[in-house]
Amino acid sequence: MLYIVAKFICRLVLLLIRRWKIIGDSYLPPGQGMLLISNHVSYWDPVVIGCAINRRIYFMAKEELFHIPVLAWIIKNFGAFPVQRNGGGRDSIKKALDLLKGGKVVGIFPEGTRSKTGDLLNPHQGAAMLALKGGVPLLPVAVSGTKGFWGQVKVVFGKPLYFDTPNRSKVSRTEMESVSRQAMEEIGRLLTLAEK
Repeated sequence: MLYIVAKFICRLVLLLIRRWKIIGDSYLPPGQGMLLISNHVSYWDPVVIGCAINRRIYFMAKEELFHIPVLAWIIKNFGAFPVQRNGGGRDSIKKALDLLKGGKVVGIFPEGTRSKTGDLLNPHQGAAMLALKGGVPLLPVAVSGTKGFWGQVKVVFGKPLYFDTPNRSKVSRTEMESVSRQAMEEIGRLLTLAEK
């Protein structure tokens, strides 16, 4: 109930104050596991993306956020789960794979942190590894205008990227680098559309 009410209020704020615009098809068929990936420029990015889509997204969030009492309660209730950015994140990888195999949408920011300039940063390999191991498509998304309080927010959805690889326990670094490169190129293309 909390999730539904919060999503309604946030959508209202985005519509009336931020004049948000959604470009592309944001409808996701139910029951299909999918890994949503996006550029990251603001703390508002997960909220904006979550409001723009018809399904609940389980975002991977940095572990430090779960040590802030009120914030931890909020993000846990919205489905976020912690990931350690300095390695040792086996539990978060298992959690993400379980969600994907259960037909859920998992959200991840491949850059690993917010871009201060708005330019895309070099991606980590986690998103590619999860997509390949989980045997699920990547859904590229670009967000623009989420910094600050008054500018127009745009969310651009690309088409899911499918990879001809069955889910398996091990994937090569070469495969992960190739998938990461393809995914970030698509986010870059979508970002160009968002900034027009």
